[in-house]
Amino acid sequence: MSDEQTTADVRTTLRRAATAARLLSAIAFLGLLVGDVESSHAAPVNFSREVKPILARRCFACHGPDSGEGGLRLDSREHALAELDSGLLAIVPKDVDSSELLARVTAEDEFTRMPPEGKPLTEHEIDVLRRWIAEGAEYQKHWAFVAPEKHEPPVIEGENKAWVRTPIDAFILAQLEANNLQPAPKADKRTLCRRAYYDLTGLPPTEQQLEEFLDDESPDAWEKLIDKLLASPHYGERWGRHWLDLVRFAETNSFERDGQKPNAWKYRDYVIRSFNDDKPYDQFIKEQLAGDELDEVTRDSIIATGYYRLGIWDDEPADSVQARSDEMDDLIATTSQAFLGLTVGCARCHDHKIDPIPQKDYYGMAAFFGDVTSYGDRGDQTSCNQWDLSPPETAARRRELREQADLVNREVVSMEEVGVKRMEAPDQRRSETHDRERLLKRKLKKYLNASEWEQYQATRQRLDAAHAELRELGEPESALALARCNAHPEPTHLNVRGNPHVPGEVVEPRFPQLFGVEQPTIPAAPAGARSAGRRKVLADWIASNDNMLTSRVIANRVWQHHFGRGLVRSANNFGELGDVPTHPELLDWLAIWLTEHEWKLKPLHRLIMTSSAYQMSSQADAVALAADPLNDNLWRFDLRRLGAEELRDATLAASGKLNLEMYGPSFYPEMSPEVLATQSMPGQGWGKSSSKEQSRRSVYIYVKRSLLTPLLTAFDFPDVDASCEARFNTTQPGQALSMLNGQFANEQAGYLANRVRTEAGDDPKDQVARAIEITLGREATKEEIADGLELLNQLTKEHNRDPQEALRYWCLVALNQNEFLYLD
Repeated sequence: MSDEQTTADVRTTLRRAATAARLLSAIAFLGLLVGDVESSHAAPVNFSREVKPILARRCFACHGPDSGEGGLRLDSREHALAELDSGLLAIVPKDVDSSELLARVTAEDEFTRMPPEGKPLTEHEIDVLRRWIAEGAEYQKHWAFVAPEKHEPPVIEGENKAWVRTPIDAFILAQLEANNLQPAPKADKRTLCRRAYYDLTGLPPTEQQLEEFLDDESPDAWEKLIDKLLASPHYGERWGRHWLDLVRFAETNSFERDGQKPNAWKYRDYVIRSFNDDKPYDQFIKEQLAGDELDEVTRDSIIATGYYRLGIWDDEPADSVQARSDEMDDLIATTSQAFLGLTVGCARCHDHKIDPIPQKDYYGMAAFFGDVTSYGDRGDQTSCNQWDLSPPETAARRRELREQADLVNREVVSMEEVGVKRMEAPDQRRSETHDRERLLKRKLKKYLNASEWEQYQATRQRLDAAHAELRELGEPESALALARCNAHPEPTHLNVRGNPHVPGEVVEPRFPQLFGVEQPTIPAAPAGARSAGRRKVLADWIASNDNMLTSRVIANRVWQHHFGRGLVRSANNFGELGDVPTHPELLDWLAIWLTEHEWKLKPLHRLIMTSSAYQMSSQADAVALAADPLNDNLWRFDLRRLGAEELRDATLAASGKLNLEMYGPSFYPEMSPEVLATQSMPGQGWGKSSSKEQSRRSVYIYVKRSLLTPLLTAFDFPDVDASCEARFNTTQPGQALSMLNGQFANEQAGYLANRVRTEAGDDPKDQVARAIEITLGREATKEEIADGLELLNQLTKEHNRDPQEALRYWCLVALNQNEFLYLD
């Protein structure tokens, strides 16, 4: 045998070995046994859940809707099956070997292999494409773009049947069993009590509340606790904060001056009240999008339109046309993501790269908002966004008097200028200063003739009378709201490449085409109308039972904040680049259940929390961890760290300083000079609140875009310039520094030490134990007491610390324990 033949045989053997190794690696990756490969492929490949995400992530950049390199487009079956420029076929249904697509993604030559840049497809991705082509390469509609289907809960038999307490459990357990997984054991009562209190109120249970639940042996003790917490006014504070994340709530405008948005706190309070009142979610939608256009306009519905005034606003734009376009873009992006789970904002400059949202749909949504005026201009930052909440007659008379006063005042000034022009030059210059009033009072009469002076006096009396009546009416109560609309807006143009300076065709208000619904016909508003009437049409459609996304999106959000992530993890993006639901049938079932129960969220909370799935422990299982490390099948409850507000509020509760006063203007926490120095004008716009006010719950902290509270940002408070679907969950040094070295944590540790000494006396052992009982809600262990006594001993004897200061350090340790910071 020749050397060449030997070398060729070796290479062949190596290639076969490498191929076999990759195959075994893929099998291991998929968690399959060799003998089970054939059976594992029994379930057909789901295009929208498995194939489309691969094509979108790895192929569409070169072979998507906007490009077709080499004659290949993969965004539709018709294009995908067409002949390529090379004469080959990328996909031949049911013929893997003849499909050039598979040959290219599996090629070993890096110059031939696709995609040309980045990492090659994984074995799992290749396997999905191979099986999909073998099955016929069908293109199914994306799961979220099909109306929810009401699935009957699976019938569970066998030893786990008793685990099913609600229909939710049937869906969860069926998937667990299909994946050879078992649910974790039920959590103990103490864990469940803490979980329920934090989930529904954002506060830890007091020792008395915890004891009451632990002592309640009645069969419905858990249900009674849930009902109690849902009735708590603190429920709205907790769940209202979730909504504020979505609508990028803040109380300032951003940009360099970051000016105040007066009365923004009233929108926050509206949200909290709405959750506490269990306002139907469809009504909640309508009030925010069209509260001023409803058949019954209320105080709440007016305040709700503050939604339109929450975004960033540049009070001195370099390009006013572009700035206005950016304001509208922010509104479109926030509305589509928060209510519909769609990224319509991606179609501003071109058709959406992934989802079937053409650019025309973007401007169709913009047309719905055609009557939404800008926040204001530098000369007037109130008339468009501050609504007089007085009774209609009073508000109308106040507007009339103000307009009258403005007109009369112009007459007064005009008459005064007649006299000023007759004055000597020095006095004319004085009239342009703050000394004008005194000058006119002393000298104006001398420079007017008798007739002019008489007319001037009469005009001044008219002005004084208008001001007097305004004073009698009193100062109005104002709210941040859509106070002024353009009832007859200019036509909305499709901007070529998103450039507002290059307007294209006119676009009428239209719903995104992917919904497949009849487009609205909205007549022009009659003369004298306050608004265009378009937003109510949009709100009614979004809040409709028939909208295929709205109920899914909010049901997913409720699930998300109970389990730490949604059934769809990309909670703001149900489109084709978003995550597929881990339990699609359950998501549809919950969405339909919500609409059947009048869109009320409290019953949905109760349904979820009474399930066995919610009551599982976070106990790990080696087999389950290996098979499902991300817990996608929900075989246990995920441990989570407290959110920023929860942590701050729990610290205040432990120290005994928590002020539970609700509603009203926001407070300003103490800021260090170093933090204030980060502003262009240090300290500007940051007020001073009393220590009592500073001990209120974190939801009432003043949210200044350029000066977010450092403690909250360290623990992942969101960026408030855009909608936040889910907060980051980080572990980073700033957190430890904040809780060990920060001023707030050390102050609260001092207050906690005072509380401990008062309640436990002077015995160090009792003090150590009491600090644990307060912070962790349980008795201290022998080891914890020993650790605490050792620390106190070291601080007092080796470091010459005062006993009270030593106790403060132990209290600081108690506030930094994982058991305090994490929720099981």
